[in-house]
Amino acid sequence: MNDVLLGIMIPFLGTTLGAGCVFFLRGKLNLSIERGLTGFAAGIMVAASFFSLLIPALNETTDMGKWGFVPPVIGFGIGMGVLLLLDHLIPHLHMHADKAEGPKSHLAKTTMLVLAVTLHNIPEGMATGVVYAGFLSGHAGITLAAASSLAIGIAIQNFPEGAIISMPLKSAGMGQWKAFAGGVLSGIVEPIGAVATILLTDFVVPLMPYFLSFAAGAMMYVVVEELIPEMSAGEHSHVGVISFAIGFMLMMSLDVALG
Repeated sequence: MNDVLLGIMIPFLGTTLGAGCVFFLRGKLNLSIERGLTGFAAGIMVAASFFSLLIPALNETTDMGKWGFVPPVIGFGIGMGVLLLLDHLIPHLHMHADKAEGPKSHLAKTTMLVLAVTLHNIPEGMATGVVYAGFLSGHAGITLAAASSLAIGIAIQNFPEGAIISMPLKSAGMGQWKAFAGGVLSGIVEPIGAVATILLTDFVVPLMPYFLSFAAGAMMYVVVEELIPEMSAGEHSHVGVISFAIGFMLMMSLDVALG
């Protein structure tokens, strides 16, 4: 159980360390660096969605023969749909955007920046919780190493996310400690979501293909809706694409080597 508790905290640690960059870096992040970090995070999330979530979901449905694609397709579609719904229900502001999304709100710009990152951290927390619930069940075909590889991969991509949220908060006039706290709080939903999912293990395990693909769909929504547009914003550059490839290859290597 200690391994599981440590595992679900690893992604949050990545966010915390990234947010800590606010104490060492001055001014705004260079646009090329920001693109690179965003592309890197996108690459890891795409690889994690396929290798850590969708492939295991498909492996769980082999007994269904040619209809084995049905549960993963349903789960993936629901995951995308739920994130789309949350996108419309929660006021939030994406990086470099002039207009907030979701319902009209009088929240401060900095608060909505934090909410934007918090929103896309929800599926990452669920993904971590689902794989550890599978491991704890003992019969979902998920090993501790496989669950840990996903947690480590998410932690790696959370590091730049922590920096990307804390640095703009500091540039917007927040003190270092408040900006750091904002970055940290944006990631707190991950361990909370993971624990909530694990507590529902008895319910999750029989529906494992649906939950694995749900998490994959939610993560892919974040990539397509937010990360890819941000890594491609402004003047044309290959930085985001190269970083995406590096992130994808790193997560693929982690999953194969540890899983």
